[in-house]
Amino acid sequence: MSPSREKSISVANLPAVRNRPRGPRGSCGSCGSVNLATTACIVVNVIYMLLLFVCSKQLHSPLRKRAFLFDSSVFHFPEEAFRLDYEQMEEEFKVFVYPDGDPETYFHTPRKLTGKYASEGYFFKNIRESRFVTDDPRRAHLFFLPISCHKMRGRGLTNEDMIDEVKKYVEYVKFKYPYWNRTLGADHFFVTCHDIGVKATKGVPHLMKNSIRVVCSSRYDDDDYIPHKDVTLPQVQLPFFHPPGGNDFKNRNTLAFWAGRSDSRLKDDLTAMWDNDTELDIQNNRIDFRATGHLVFMERLYKSKFCLCPHGPIGSSRITDSIHFGCVPVIMSNYYDLPFNDVLDWRKFSVILKETDVYLLKDILRSISEKHFMILNQNLVKIQKHFNWNTPPVRLDAFHMVMYELWRRRHLIRY
Repeated sequence: MSPSREKSISVANLPAVRNRPRGPRGSCGSCGSVNLATTACIVVNVIYMLLLFVCSKQLHSPLRKRAFLFDSSVFHFPEEAFRLDYEQMEEEFKVFVYPDGDPETYFHTPRKLTGKYASEGYFFKNIRESRFVTDDPRRAHLFFLPISCHKMRGRGLTNEDMIDEVKKYVEYVKFKYPYWNRTLGADHFFVTCHDIGVKATKGVPHLMKNSIRVVCSSRYDDDDYIPHKDVTLPQVQLPFFHPPGGNDFKNRNTLAFWAGRSDSRLKDDLTAMWDNDTELDIQNNRIDFRATGHLVFMERLYKSKFCLCPHGPIGSSRITDSIHFGCVPVIMSNYYDLPFNDVLDWRKFSVILKETDVYLLKDILRSISEKHFMILNQNLVKIQKHFNWNTPPVRLDAFHMVMYELWRRRHLIRY
């Protein structure tokens, strides 16, 4: 008997094979169960995909109670993470505003809502119009010191007088309330956009070192500015007399524009290198608005692809002006904390250069393709709302973005 014959006989004699029920000719007893299982798996997967689709539609439905439009391409966070944290801030964040101080002098009310220090004034007004203020300090995450150095300056106080007023106010708060002494002021914050105001608050060491400073002068080379503790207040020149710029690519024929005063080495180099260039519109002086009017200056912002924002010793609204008019800002600074820098990805809607890049400025800007510029400009338009000040404040505007930065700093340590 051949080996193959022996093998076939031995297998046929096995009990499991011998006793297995036989189906009709040409059929397999297990094939039916396999096909049934496969069909069931397909059905389950289809139902699962339908459920995911329905849930996704509900999540992004415009009828959802607290839904808002959000473009994750210009943020550091995934969309869902930011949305959840932002909504939690809106529902939970509470700030106790110290009620002391005469509103007619330096407390609680802004000096004005115009000019290049308008953001400070808007914050003072907006926080009163918002849902964040609580009269119960036990519910407060942070404590606001509503002292306006800008208003002090408007009343003619000298630097020494301003320092003395800030000292007296902080000492009064420490004496009357127990909240400062719990953390040495680490859960307190104050707001000042005026550069003189920054100098006035330096006379109180714990105020500068421990408390959160919401300031326009946010330079890393300033020894008193502490990144990730302090918050950058976007400095805005208000009011805007013209509507925001959009995705008007064809109208932007000038490569880059800058007009200002040479008050720094960087600006001196900028004008020395490019003052007479035919593609770069460089004006080594302040435009005389009385002689030319605002329209001449604004038209240049509308017609330029890039707006140069060189670093200087004094705070400037140049960056937010560029954003409003749809002119892609070119940030030229080695040490500068951009507004909402840990939330917004500035490289998606601006060009960030070192100060030494001033000598290669034209080559760098010309190397940016039309496609890349269009993406920068489109993203710039998307984030314009985050730099707008409104009264009353509007969701995701400049005030709410500052509050979100403060919300992220509510868990503070003592320095």
